[in-house]
Amino acid sequence: MEYNMPDKYTMASPSFLLLTTLLALASWQGMASDPSPLQDFCVADMHSPVRVNGFACLDPKDVNADHFFKAAMLDTPRKTNKVGSNVTLINVMQISGLNTLGISIARIDYAPLGQNPPHTHPRATEILTVLEGTLYVGFVTSNPDNKLFSKVLNKGDVFVFPVGLIHFQFNPNPYKPAVAIAALSSQNPGAITIANAVFGSNPPISDDVLAKAFQVEKGTIDWLQAQFWENNHY
Repeated sequence: MEYNMPDKYTMASPSFLLLTTLLALASWQGMASDPSPLQDFCVADMHSPVRVNGFACLDPKDVNADHFFKAAMLDTPRKTNKVGSNVTLINVMQISGLNTLGISIARIDYAPLGQNPPHTHPRATEILTVLEGTLYVGFVTSNPDNKLFSKVLNKGDVFVFPVGLIHFQFNPNPYKPAVAIAALSSQNPGAITIANAVFGSNPPISDDVLAKAFQVEKGTIDWLQAQFWENNHY
């Protein structure tokens, strides 16, 4: 005997499809961020031979307060480089207790007319607070719009850079430095400075590729690749 299933079983309703889509998106978003801790803490064992997404845990009996502490002196001005900035990052490599906690922090010093050049954090959203001075900041959305969202920030102002998007900060004051603190939503956010990655890769990207991509002569690309692309993330 054959049974004909009712339509409500053979064809998903719009509300069911919407619910399924939302659940899939929520699951993807959860997997896209740092894994959540399954215990109070998981202090990174930097000497463990075990390779996991993050670091293996120290035995809790061997953990002490120093695993959650660093005398980072983030209130002390830093010397800037030729792009006019210095990023002092405190992540899991400096404080092993950050392992699995999904957060890190950075102090950024800007010389007069200095900048933190266009870059991206592949694993973190960033929220930046200006402590001293003025900053012109912004981020650019993904293709095809490539829309710029920018703002001039003063002392005490806060700005958010969404995860993975190219962003920058620039100190427009020719006489006074600026300082900011940034919190990032990963124990190891990573940083890709666009100019360094494109023109300073090792080995170099073919100048044929870059000349075509940027619609310039190969001599221009060769000159750019010959520059010293300094890293301002320490």
